[in-house]
Amino acid sequence: MSLSLFIAALCLSLLARASPTTSDPNHARADQPVSPKVFVISMFLPEAEIWYGVPELDILAQNITVPGISPIYPQVYCTANYEVCQVTTGEAEINAASTISALSLSSLFDLRKTYFLIAGIAGINPKVGTIGSVTFARFAVSVALQYEFDAREKPQDWKTGYVPLGTSSPNDYPSTLYGTEVFEVNDALRQLAISFAQNATLNDTAKAQSYRALYASTPAYTLGSKPPSIVACDTATSDVYYSGALLGEAFENTISLFTNGSGIYCSTQQEDNATLEALLRAANIKLVDFSRIIIMRTASNFDRPHANQTALNNLRVVSGQGFLPSIENIYFAGIKVVEGVLDGWDSKFAAGIKPTNYVGDIFGTLGGQPDFGPVIVQVDTPASFGRKNTTS
Repeated sequence: MSLSLFIAALCLSLLARASPTTSDPNHARADQPVSPKVFVISMFLPEAEIWYGVPELDILAQNITVPGISPIYPQVYCTANYEVCQVTTGEAEINAASTISALSLSSLFDLRKTYFLIAGIAGINPKVGTIGSVTFARFAVSVALQYEFDAREKPQDWKTGYVPLGTSSPNDYPSTLYGTEVFEVNDALRQLAISFAQNATLNDTAKAQSYRALYASTPAYTLGSKPPSIVACDTATSDVYYSGALLGEAFENTISLFTNGSGIYCSTQQEDNATLEALLRAANIKLVDFSRIIIMRTASNFDRPHANQTALNNLRVVSGQGFLPSIENIYFAGIKVVEGVLDGWDSKFAAGIKPTNYVGDIFGTLGGQPDFGPVIVQVDTPASFGRKNTTS
């Protein structure tokens, strides 16, 4: 064989190895984009691994390398028929936004009819739920998207050093908005997901039982001392992993304020508003359906200490609270949601679940009128730089 023929053959061989084909079970089909019915979104390895090797579905049957998603988790996994896929974003807001943006813009997928199940662990407010519980949110609120003063330097009459942007008081609605403060998802779909999850038998452990019992002595934390359950409540997003009753109460106020009293501060996590913003931008160009999103968070730890504990100690014993049942319950509750969507696909879910509430961001980007937020705000655009302190 001549050198030129050898080089040509070698190039063709390498190209064949690099390009996905229909005969290669480990890659997306080359003839058409993959169109999953359900896409599970995990944030880090334990949340992802709980889906691997389960009896109901083999989510490792196919793997697809997707350019631009997390370099630590560069592949999407799917069942053999591509009906269910799973991606791991990496933790915190930047990782989540980057991965979901790359995924939603990828030509490897057609996600216009896909249901997204955000399925991760979270902290929990003991006023609303307990470790091991499974929460489903209608609102996701970016609670740290505010001014912040060190508590030692805040005015004496303030309960917190967090102040909404464009205002001068912790209790004022922000008059400067970036657009990612609040997202609202389809409540009709959420209620269906809750009904599916209620068929699950939730995992619990002796360690979690003994730990949550420590909250029983505080009347406000009665629900925190109860067994795990399915809870309809809302989620707080913050890159900062915080611990303490004062911060918890401050962000409880933030969620109530930002949602005009509709939101219930419950779970705490580091990604959801970022994930939702990426999906909203994709929805704005008709690549996904924003009304097909479910936010499911299981409670691994309390956001504040019990009566005989410091905030520091609460943080130090995070892994000893409810980590194991929270991971297990991602699967136990989540698989019921996945099966519910698949079983009802032809009769209900293929056509979509019509929202009974506003769905979208605080700007109304996808149309409709948000049922939260002020009537007039200062939107943070280049033209508004230097004049952010307007009033609503």
